[in-house]
Amino acid sequence: MAKQRVLFVALCLDYGGAERHLSMVMPALAERGWPITIYCTNRLGAFTQDVRRGGVDVIGPPIEADARKTGRLKRMLYATFAGARLFRLMRKLKPEVVHFFLPEPYMIGAPISLLQRVPIRVMSRRSLNLYQRQWPGVRKIEGRLHPHMTAVLGNSRPVVDDLIGEHVAPSRIGLIYNGVALDAFETPFDRDAFRKSLGFSNNDLVMTMVANLSPRKAHSDAIEALALASSRMRRPWTLLCAGRDDGCQERLQAQIAQKGLQHRIRFLGERADVPDLLRASDMGLLASHEEGFSNAILESMAAGLPMVVTNVGGNTEAIADGVSGLIVPPANPSALADAIVRLAEYPALAAALGAGARRRVHEHFSNQACVDRYEALYNGLLAGRAVNEIAIVRASVAEPDTRASQMLAGK
Repeated sequence: MAKQRVLFVALCLDYGGAERHLSMVMPALAERGWPITIYCTNRLGAFTQDVRRGGVDVIGPPIEADARKTGRLKRMLYATFAGARLFRLMRKLKPEVVHFFLPEPYMIGAPISLLQRVPIRVMSRRSLNLYQRQWPGVRKIEGRLHPHMTAVLGNSRPVVDDLIGEHVAPSRIGLIYNGVALDAFETPFDRDAFRKSLGFSNNDLVMTMVANLSPRKAHSDAIEALALASSRMRRPWTLLCAGRDDGCQERLQAQIAQKGLQHRIRFLGERADVPDLLRASDMGLLASHEEGFSNAILESMAAGLPMVVTNVGGNTEAIADGVSGLIVPPANPSALADAIVRLAEYPALAAALGAGARRRVHEHFSNQACVDRYEALYNGLLAGRAVNEIAIVRASVAEPDTRASQMLAGK
């Protein structure tokens, strides 16, 4: 039977968790025979050409804008133009499925999909609903739209809990975890040469934090933790921070200077070689105060890195504490420092956790498994089944193994 057209509606295809996720999922669905179109309401972005080469039709808004640099009034005007083009696009394509990612595309596109009578309407929530506090009225608007969706998806159990708290009908709620393209971490790689290009020797301890510089990613906590940990680490160390500046870099650099860590922490900006950067590292960090489900964690796990992450969002569903990484409380630099020192000073433990991370991501979080769930979702909905009748969309991650537990207990 011929696959039906799916129209994705998202902000952009630039560097970011949701965007990276879409850039992997959509070409994989297209390869399986699904006619895929994505409409970007804000701008196109860095992944556009890769996605197009994957057989996906990518369409941008009539006026491109960067939501991070555009005032609210102008942003609302641009959204009006973007909505008008989306209205015409839906009328032209007549998709059987329309799938919204992130709040702004959802609020722009969902009413249009109702006017156009698109049969299957799906919304994906990619983060906790804390953003609703910053935008008065968003919770009410989304609450009015939810009952009209065929499916409302979360990417972690805390996100699903938020949706339940917003009174979304349980029969409409599904859970699809992010996936990672594992082949990017399995190509031939000269680790020593890459480290040398960055100025590191084999003896240096290289930590990497892949996260855009925004308050919720809590780079400030990581800096404070490293200041506390520095005197306890015997190897020369460096933290590499990969991600765009969302307005925090100047403040963070001042904090680094105040702590005397100018030669220990580097800001690399947006990177296209994240898999190689991670494979050249020894440890991964994520100090976030909030998360939905982090692609950066999955990529670090795929690179075989032991991770130190905070207990927020879906982090504890990705990382099995003591098996594939260490989990610490959020906003607690002291606990973060202790975990960093533990991995830095006990290489055998770090190696065991890194191996556990690679094993776990292969077993549960491959891009193939993620795409299988999307395909099952669309096939099920098109066949008239409710989300809670599609088993794979409700599938839970298996309980972790305990191969590093005794070692962790002893350290």
